[in-house]
Amino acid sequence: MMAVLGENRYGKAEVRVVRIDRGRRPHAISDFNVSISLSGDMEEVHLSGANDQVLPTDTQKNTVYALAQKLGGVEPEVFALALARHFVEGRPAITRAQVQVDSYGWSPVGPHSLVRSGGEVRTVTVVHDEQSGSWVLGGLRELTLLNTTGSEFWGFAKDSYTTLAETTDRMLATSVEARWRFRGADCDWAAAHERARQALIQAFVDTHSYSLQQSLFAMGSRVLAEAPEVCEVRLALPNKHHFLVDLSPFGLPNDQEVYLAADRPYGLIEGQVLAEDAPEAGPVWS
Repeated sequence: MMAVLGENRYGKAEVRVVRIDRGRRPHAISDFNVSISLSGDMEEVHLSGANDQVLPTDTQKNTVYALAQKLGGVEPEVFALALARHFVEGRPAITRAQVQVDSYGWSPVGPHSLVRSGGEVRTVTVVHDEQSGSWVLGGLRELTLLNTTGSEFWGFAKDSYTTLAETTDRMLATSVEARWRFRGADCDWAAAHERARQALIQAFVDTHSYSLQQSLFAMGSRVLAEAPEVCEVRLALPNKHHFLVDLSPFGLPNDQEVYLAADRPYGLIEGQVLAEDAPEAGPVWS
């Protein structure tokens, strides 16, 4: 019985690209997750392995970066249409291109600082002990913050395996997981949560950062200052790396505009900040 090739397609999934519009005040960003699926005259590559009609998925990825630079800060529909048309009009063997773009919203909270819209979760942990009473932890997770500039990282320890270059101007982004311990078991919880949340954001905005550790301490300290109900803050700040894409092979400039938003691996910075008069923690962290 003869086998017959059916419908087929190929592409590049989840190309993360971030483009900064530094000409606007405050800075604005387009943050896209792009997936491409191409189909057409692909019979020979399946039957004989001939690749002459195959556009490499790596090329598709590079096209995303290049069009992000060429098109500027456009709506995701505009970007997807331009990308799909590029593949179909540029390659005779490609007759259909499906492009999916997930667009992540950001809201400005400073001249070069933004907070990710949506996805944030408020957290509460309560321990009530028959002997020691009630203990309350508040907090949040997935509060995603980004500074387009105002961050440096240099003067760090180096050894024979170090390849990271020093920088005096980098993008800094993190998804905050914060937990704070309340002094007591009775307060205006909603107001205290909002003060703590705003303190985290404002400290991130205000701190010219030489390291994410420095930002962590500034954020925890600001919570203690703005929310007197809180006596201890514990923070986990993954460093959500953004790498400048090299567009020179395509004859395009990239003056800190187009970035690859990396998923893994990432640096994880953790620490606690306590008030000088913080009472003993009791059983709540266990």
